Amino acid sequence: MHYNPTTDRHGLKFNPFKSCTVPRPIGWLSSISPEGVANLAPYSQWQNLTFDPPMVMFAANQYPDGRRKDTVLNAERSGWFAWNMATYDLREAVNISASAVPSDIDEFALAGVTKAACIDAPCPRVAESPIHFECRYLSTHRLQGNSPEGTVDIVFARVERIHIKDDAIGADGKIDVKKLRPIARLGYYDYTVVNEIFEMRMPNASAAELAGLEGSPR
Repeated sequence: MHYNPTTDRHGLKFNPFKSCTVPRPIGWLSSISPEGVANLAPYSQWQNLTFDPPMVMFAANQYPDGRRKDTVLNAERSGWFAWNMATYDLREAVNISASAVPSDIDEFALAGVTKAACIDAPCPRVAESPIHFECRYLSTHRLQGNSPEGTVDIVFARVERIHIKDDAIGADGKIDVKKLRPIARLGYYDYTVVNEIFEMRMPNASAAELAGLEGSPR
């Protein structure tokens, strides 16, 4: 099959678009409002951009009534947000924090997770999460959609501090992903976890190329 997503109906029970670019890591982002209310919400349109220095982005669609997401507004106003690794053990809290609630609701309390202070960022991070990034806001790029909810804010940030719990690191010096079981989005209502890992190295790769794959600046 093929179709033009702007003009054609795909004819399927569910829209397949969001289930093609998969799995997508979860940006479980915490922020704080000017009034001091903590916000916590998951975004599946989240990604690393580069590693020297480390930069990240997330994309947040507007609400159907045209309101922008609290995470975007808080990041712009405070200059910071934090990323918290969303793991299988925390999946229910992640799901609860996805609820659209008024901006004066503390979603840490709603999701039943504990606040831990950041070092540089003014917002809290999820104490139960094994890995966190403190992210300094850089800019927002807005793309107009065909509908209010299709309009999206793309937020760019620089990672200023990384927190990793000691038991998240394996004996080989790598993050123990199979132990942590971070969850990823598959589209629809479906998620997955990493249960299998395999290694591939480019044949005849130079030391510089390998350093780039590892995220190690030369």
